[in-house]
Amino acid sequence: MRAVIQRVKSASVAVDGKVIGRIGRGLLVLAGFAPSDGKEQVRWMCEKVVRLRIFGDEAGKMNRSVAEVGGEILVISQFTLYGDAAKGNRPSFTEAAAPAVAEPLYDEMVRRFRETANVPVATGSFGAEMEVALVNDGPVTILLEK
Repeated sequence: MRAVIQRVKSASVAVDGKVIGRIGRGLLVLAGFAPSDGKEQVRWMCEKVVRLRIFGDEAGKMNRSVAEVGGEILVISQFTLYGDAAKGNRPSFTEAAAPAVAEPLYDEMVRRFRETANVPVATGSFGAEMEVALVNDGPVTILLEK
């Protein structure tokens, strides 16, 4: 499982021109799944993201989690995180999980965030062509893999 975590001032996701998810200050989580991933990887990732201390404290030091700053989380599925462009110029996505595997894991991730993060959680639409807009804060972008 791979996730790109971006600290944002705001972020939104639209499908067919209609905004379906929006957050203010918080974390944009782009999540990709491999065929061998399961609930254990999702659990680890959710716990790690929720505990990440990447928001500033009173001294400006990155020392606060998303919950500690009253932030929000926007979760977007993104199979292209498993794109391999080592050979040629067109990425291969053979390392990405098929939708039948990835969608239940995405749903599990959203469920876990909603149950454990103690912050509002917005989502994209699995498998849809989405337009994601964000104002990166910092910029702070973290790549996690499990």
